Amino acid sequence: MNKYDDIINLPHHVSSTRKPMTLYDRAAQFAPFAALTGYDDAIKETSRLTDKKIEISDELKNELNQKIKFISDNIKLKPKVTITYFVYDNKKSGGVYKTISGNVRRIDEVEKCLLFTNKLIIYFDDIISIVISYNNISI
Repeated sequence: MNKYDDIINLPHHVSSTRKPMTLYDRAAQFAPFAALTGYDDAIKETSRLTDKKIEISDELKNELNQKIKFISDNIKLKPKVTITYFVYDNKKSGGVYKTISGNVRRIDEVEKCLLFTNKLIIYFDDIISIVISYNNISI
């Protein structure tokens, strides 16, 4: 006689008040869990690269100022421009350079920024490149 002979052949108990657990839920009980919540996110954030803002030369500043003046002189035409500018990162030092195309709605001389028709605002100090499309000519 073995230790469990008296219960080994009894029928499996099925609860009359509870629904049987699905295989998915049963498997979830044994799945690994993250002992350190947010650790994976912190690793990804640390490994994410950012760029340093480029200090532009006086020559390039003058060229950009001339293009901004041209945009200002032709603002009624809402000129289409392609601008490469620096966007600061909220979580780390540095940021990234983005290039966008759009129509300039207004230039704010006090805040020193371009306001686009899509409500985007780009500050003069963040711009490193401006290409103006005017009468099918790129300036």
